Amino acid sequence: MESGAVAAGAEAGARSACPPVAVGAAAGPEGGRFPFPYTPYLIQERFMAALYSALEAGRVGIFESPTGTGKSLSLICGALSWLRDFEEKKQQEEARLLALEDSGREGKQQLTSVEPRPPDSKGTAGEPDWVTAFVQKKEERDMVDKLKEEQIRRKKREDRLEKIRHNVQLKYAAKRKRSEDDETKHLLQLSKEVLSEGAGVDFLEQLDHNEDELILAEYESDEEKKVVPGLEEDDDDLEEEHVTKIYYCSRTHSQLSQFVREVQKSPFGKDTRLVSLGSRQNLCVNEEVRSLGALQLINDRCMEMQKNKHEKKSDEEMEGKKRRVSRTICPFYSYEQMQFLRDEVLVEVKDIEQLVALGKETKACPYYGSRYAIPAAQLVVLPYQMLLHEPTRSAAGIKLKDQVVIIDEAHNLIDTITCIHSAEVSGSQLCCAHSQLWQYMERYRKRLKAKNLMYIKQILYLLERFVAMLGGNVNQNPGCQAVSQTGTVLKSINDFLFQSQIDNINLFKVQRYCEKSLISRKLFGFMERYGDPATAVKTNRETQKLAGLQNFLLTLQQGSDKDGSLQGPPVEAENNQLRTASPLMQIEGFLSALTNANQDGRVILNRQGTVGQSSLKFLLLNPAVHFAKVVEECRAVIIAGGTMQPVADFREQLLSCAGVDPARVVEFSCGHVIPPENILPIILCSGPSNQQLEFTYQTRDLPQMMDETGRILCNLCNVVPGGVVCFFPSYEYEKQVYAHWEKTGLLTRLATKKKIFQEPKKANQVEQVLMEYAKCIKRCSQAGGQMTGALLLSVVGGKMSEGINFSDDLGRCVIMVGMPYPNIKSPELQEKMTWLDKTMPRAAGQAPSRVLIENLCMKAVNQSIGRAIRHQKDFASILLLDHRYARPAIFNKLPQWIRERTQVKPAFGSAFAELRKVRACILITATKTVSHCPHLYFSQTFTLK
Repeated sequence: MESGAVAAGAEAGARSACPPVAVGAAAGPEGGRFPFPYTPYLIQERFMAALYSALEAGRVGIFESPTGTGKSLSLICGALSWLRDFEEKKQQEEARLLALEDSGREGKQQLTSVEPRPPDSKGTAGEPDWVTAFVQKKEERDMVDKLKEEQIRRKKREDRLEKIRHNVQLKYAAKRKRSEDDETKHLLQLSKEVLSEGAGVDFLEQLDHNEDELILAEYESDEEKKVVPGLEEDDDDLEEEHVTKIYYCSRTHSQLSQFVREVQKSPFGKDTRLVSLGSRQNLCVNEEVRSLGALQLINDRCMEMQKNKHEKKSDEEMEGKKRRVSRTICPFYSYEQMQFLRDEVLVEVKDIEQLVALGKETKACPYYGSRYAIPAAQLVVLPYQMLLHEPTRSAAGIKLKDQVVIIDEAHNLIDTITCIHSAEVSGSQLCCAHSQLWQYMERYRKRLKAKNLMYIKQILYLLERFVAMLGGNVNQNPGCQAVSQTGTVLKSINDFLFQSQIDNINLFKVQRYCEKSLISRKLFGFMERYGDPATAVKTNRETQKLAGLQNFLLTLQQGSDKDGSLQGPPVEAENNQLRTASPLMQIEGFLSALTNANQDGRVILNRQGTVGQSSLKFLLLNPAVHFAKVVEECRAVIIAGGTMQPVADFREQLLSCAGVDPARVVEFSCGHVIPPENILPIILCSGPSNQQLEFTYQTRDLPQMMDETGRILCNLCNVVPGGVVCFFPSYEYEKQVYAHWEKTGLLTRLATKKKIFQEPKKANQVEQVLMEYAKCIKRCSQAGGQMTGALLLSVVGGKMSEGINFSDDLGRCVIMVGMPYPNIKSPELQEKMTWLDKTMPRAAGQAPSRVLIENLCMKAVNQSIGRAIRHQKDFASILLLDHRYARPAIFNKLPQWIRERTQVKPAFGSAFAELRKVRACILITATKTVSHCPHLYFSQTFTLK
């Protein structure tokens, strides 16, 4: 289960013993009360009060609230309470100003009778007083006019939504829907048909009109752009004032859906105007487009259909002169119907699934309909990428000026920004794209305008130089070209551009051309139709034509001399490339990344055995440059999560580098709702045979270290009931230890007490392993006997270290073997460390690079050990097997609620005695109530009871 959804699930579990009561309340910052669906915890009251204060003061807040403490509801009730109060204050201020204006009109006669000052008298700015007074009066009048317009717009919107809420418009809506049905069917049929023209001329000389949709339209750069008739009117109609709102974003679709369901259950569920945003992949209701599968293909196809809609008028004007090919238009892109969908969305809170269902019912596009709802919405729910990537943000119509942004599940925010703005392309993709684009240009050379040809040749040159940087040649098979000098080389952006001899090309213009011309979509359509003759044949006449084109392409591939050197680029043989996205689509991302500032990123040349296996990667070093605009524009930004420690990375790498004043940053961290005795965190410094526990790269492979780890587990499995989850630093080390235990017989000893499971590397096998693990634990707890549960061997940073709950009997003990430091030999990490040492000041005598390594390690540890305690009545022990955890610099990076209860045990005996006490408490508890909670939240798709 994703961590956001898990959090909400755990919150529900924590509240299972609390029946619904009259709406509780928590003390607000000024004695006010927060609406809440039940009596809140004290930590929830504090969380909401701190959140309210941060929003009111326009702060950048780092908020930490462990999973199971009701973080989602605290965010909802705290933030929406502030928004409600803010809107009320704003309306009161408007009313006051308008009242002043009215009283000013009444006293107009008195004002005009006041004797004016002498003409030569001066104001404070050196202007005559009458000029200063005039300017001031004009500003006041403009403000009053603006307030009146806002009032009129708000009244119209509220009246419209109220009518829909009371079903006054249902008749009209149903009638409109019926009239649209016929048009929809007509357009769907039209989208599958193409008007035909007679073709009795030579195939290579005269193209079939069916290929018109593959031809690039005439391109106009931004400087030459002419206004498209009809388009400007639509834009004017859609322009609407943005009300003050809260943008809430999280990592995954399931987390966002769970958050929306929490809003629906909250006291604000009936009155909040909420809109859920998502990608076309999640929201598209046009089956023809959805069937394309790949996100980039869906995006390009959707944009192409929009473009066709706007070009429809000009096509109709030319119909008398020349019969045009019918262009595909999306039947769901109806402005009238999308407005209706917009209003329905604003009337009642809906999640993504409900939004898609509404789109199908009303024959309106949910993707664009939801965007039209943004200006009037009070709460906008959207994924990370849509908010953090500026071009996507702009395209969606998201305006952050003076708004509030809440980023939930933000423990990996820095990595997320880095990944969104990084890109990698392989040598195979570069050669394949060059081959396809070269064939496309040769095929349609006579039909393409000069500007299109110019940009295509520039792209071909870029691809050629990129392959050359990998030590290859685009005219040869990348899989057969051996790389002479293997290894990894890092270059600055400028050095890469100069050395690849492309510094004279304006990459900004090339990027803009790719975006506007949809060339990757055209190229995909071309290769889909002609790349594989077996899939492209339709009719006898078409078969002959396709055979002709295949021969044409074959001549490009096989034109070789006696020495075997190719005269033209080879045709890419892998048909699976055609079924996904065009390689050019991914290369566009790399081109875009190269437009970053020189100091903010590096280009990594990874040369492997062959050119095809080699790759070019852009690594973003400074994520703050892309986060700076968010914090600059927003009124307030809240970065929240269940485990935010260590927070130094957020302060230094993100906020400080983004230019945020340290005084603007506020931190809030609350404890857990569980009683102190429900958790036992222990730092274990030595094992049963007094072997010091220090799992460094030099010592962890020693047989005595692996033996000691096995002995610790054997002892623990004797006293800990239910499930034990043991985390290793890597898959390789877990495999090595497992093999050693198997050889020495320790594995057999462990298996007598608990059935052993291993985390699979493949994601599609995780659910099955978890299911078997949970069933085994339940079976053992019911049957009794020698077997006491199950042992799960997991990996830090793997599939089970984040987003999955080991609540109740699934995780009565979590063990961390060693400290999972990242691989410092990684070129990417080394470059990041070098960059930090050059740009960041030393902290507490430590180099920034050293702090980074420790923080990466402890973030991974905190995410893993936080899997066990998931609600108020849960209990578990946590063992950290390495004496280095006791060092103050490391110890202080544990979450506060764990750190406060952690015991450092130099010897195994005292630690084992503490665990036996816990075992006794569990047995006493089991005789009084039930030994495990009835809800085991550990997967998105199933719940074992």
